[in-house]
Amino acid sequence: MKNIFKIFLLGVIASFIISCQEDDDKMILNNTSGSTLSANKTSVVLDETIADQAALTFTYKNPTFSPAVQFTNMVEFAVAGTNFKPSATREVPMDQSTFSLTHLQLNNILADLNVTPNSSKSIEVRLKSSVNTVTSFYSKALTVNMTGYTPNPDLIYPKINVPGGYAGAAGYADWTPSNAPNLFSPEKNSQYRGFIYVTNPNSEYKFTINQDWAGDKGDDGTLTGKLVESGEQNIKAALAGTYYIKVNWTANTYSSVLANFGVIGDATPTGWNSDTDFVYNPTTKTFVINSIALNNTGVFKFRANDDWAMKFQPANGDQTLVSGTGVQSYMSSEGTVTGDPAYKVATAGNYKIELDLHNSAYYKLTVTKL
Repeated sequence: MKNIFKIFLLGVIASFIISCQEDDDKMILNNTSGSTLSANKTSVVLDETIADQAALTFTYKNPTFSPAVQFTNMVEFAVAGTNFKPSATREVPMDQSTFSLTHLQLNNILADLNVTPNSSKSIEVRLKSSVNTVTSFYSKALTVNMTGYTPNPDLIYPKINVPGGYAGAAGYADWTPSNAPNLFSPEKNSQYRGFIYVTNPNSEYKFTINQDWAGDKGDDGTLTGKLVESGEQNIKAALAGTYYIKVNWTANTYSSVLANFGVIGDATPTGWNSDTDFVYNPTTKTFVINSIALNNTGVFKFRANDDWAMKFQPANGDQTLVSGTGVQSYMSSEGTVTGDPAYKVATAGNYKIELDLHNSAYYKLTVTKL
């Protein structure tokens, strides 16, 4: 028994010695000087008309460590008083002492922080220097009052272009990627969708990116919805009308279906029995019903092809429209509508209805009393 106890005691002592040796081997990192961050303004009003210009310029000094270690820098933003929870971050160049962020970049940061556009908000900013995934050092936070804007969806969502022989009659230019209808990616990934309007049957088109012909794609020749970059063929719109197109740029697939829209509902003269169709206006690039009588006791919505598979509606709940004020509309088949809501007007009368479908990230509906 004594021998067993001696063996156990020796094991404990040996473990203690090894543990002490491991502690001695651990590196102690000293933050010998802290980082600093300053900005050239204490207040900024962001402006979409100069979205690509610098709005704020920051000057920073890196922290130093002993022993010297590698680290990465991010600039971190948060609403003042939230202790940086939640926060938004952007990369900082390691080989410079200054960097600038544009009006668009800062506006996107405010959107990430759920800051209401067109109102001033105190935003705290600090430099975050990360040695590894768990160890970070921070500069003293500075405060900048920022006023954002409601962003133009044409500028913030990725897009591809649909040049073709149909485009000139639709208000664009034939076979010109820089002046063609676009398909947008509301999810900001490789999947794009949207509408084109075709005047003549058998009109042809292709898909491009970056408003240029480099890397353009067309049908692989099988007419089965497959895209290729080399040896591609033009895609044909067999009939005149409005087409709803979906493209997966990475998977090289596409689909195209006719989608001619009209308004229907018990607020319209023909009730739920028939649609009043839209007419495409190439000057405004919108779909228009120039005059229709709407009552204020019923509701209406918009559907394609006299069917219910594709509908434009409010996101959720019936919505009373204000004359002349555009609102975002949602298409049910894209999974953005809850329930089966409809639109209303507060005052009976003749109205102009306009659907702007040029950007699938923001379909816009405007109803104007005549």
